[in-house]
Amino acid sequence: MTHDDPTYGYLGPAGTFTQAALRGWLEQQTRDAAAAVCPASDEGADVTAPAAGASTPGEASSHQTPSSSGAPTTTDGLVAAALERSVPFATVPAALDAVRSGGVDGVMVPIENSVEGGVSSTLDALNAGAGAPTDSQLLLVGEVLVPITFVLAARPGTRAEQITGVGSHSHAWPQVRGWMASNLPQATYVPTLSTAAAAQSLADDVAENFQAAVCAPMAADVFGLETLATHIGDNAGAVTRFVLVTKARDAAGRPRTPAPTGHDKTTLVLYQHADRAGGLLELLEQFATRGISMSRLESRPTGEAMGSYCFSLDIEGHIASERVGEALMGLKRVAADVRYLGSYARADKRPVDVAPETSDEAFAGARAWLHALR
Repeated sequence: MTHDDPTYGYLGPAGTFTQAALRGWLEQQTRDAAAAVCPASDEGADVTAPAAGASTPGEASSHQTPSSSGAPTTTDGLVAAALERSVPFATVPAALDAVRSGGVDGVMVPIENSVEGGVSSTLDALNAGAGAPTDSQLLLVGEVLVPITFVLAARPGTRAEQITGVGSHSHAWPQVRGWMASNLPQATYVPTLSTAAAAQSLADDVAENFQAAVCAPMAADVFGLETLATHIGDNAGAVTRFVLVTKARDAAGRPRTPAPTGHDKTTLVLYQHADRAGGLLELLEQFATRGISMSRLESRPTGEAMGSYCFSLDIEGHIASERVGEALMGLKRVAADVRYLGSYARADKRPVDVAPETSDEAFAGARAWLHALR
């Protein structure tokens, strides 16, 4: 493995939405790199592209861009090479452990769904890792939004009346429950490690207790299954957010947090000293008084005792900004533990709305005023 040829992981097997997210992220990184080298052609054609996730991953451009050897190649060629090196993992913990061990440079994992909310396996695994020794800590460095389109797939020749069980991932099933109740009321749900794993089991003729799979169209194609129904999701606008996870520090011990872009978010996990009235409010006030908005907040059990919870959240802004930095210092004073999981660019590139009184200039001015008084 070299710095010029990083290796990435995803939740496998091939054909998962996670692999599609990795492909989308790689495409965006390659386009951004090409745009930095050659912002526009002589004819004025724009070589940049929409934010990763703003369009369906997989729509790679094919303009020329330098490779690590200096020879020009195409963005889709670079992405194809990176995908060829990518490694599938069966579970989120296994994927994160591979990053810690150096087996891969980064992994793409799902963290939030617009229908089901946070992906608990990812949130819990990331939180557990944030409390590890410094050299084992991980960091979120990017995100991708992937529209979720499900199909019902089966081995060729399977008829609807033969289906008594349907395999899929636990996060996918609730998103097709209505369609299933209307179209396959006789079928029971059989959980699998991923939507693509269900498709692969059918293709390999090792599926137990199910004759069809709810999966991505890509998985049906990859494993040669027949698509019995398309667009079976109950919510046509369903989107899943995926994050790219790397080691928190490079070989020299420097943080890998990406530079601020103006359209960033920061992911944290907060612990209270004790479960008491107003405890959560005390934590959230650190954001409110500095004009920081939250885009996600949910409680997760700590595992220590019944009723013991921590809070996983995303806030708008980057750790490099004065207001986010001040908020983290405030949290460090009043919280039992603050776990920083990363600051990274939003996939939709929506700018952070900063009021004049909470701008970096306002904080710098207030600090200079106080210094003069002292």
